[in-house]
Amino acid sequence: MAVGVRVEPELERRLDQLAISLGKSRSTCVREAIALYVDRFSGGEEALRQSQLIRQQAGSSHWSEQVPDWSDWTA
Repeated sequence: MAVGVRVEPELERRLDQLAISLGKSRSTCVREAIALYVDRFSGGEEALRQSQLIRQQAGSSHWSEQVPDWSDWTA
């Protein structure tokens, strides 16, 4: 299947340089990049990894802002 993608000229230049340095075609580099992207983001593992990083940076298991106890509040 053929897929057409528009990229900025600078990205195209960098892709061409990378392909040359790796001894691969531009198409091969793009196919490999898409495969890596799909593998990384399709299974939910990346979302889990990001959540774990946030928890570690916050220093507790509750990384979100805690909601006050409003049980005694009346209007």
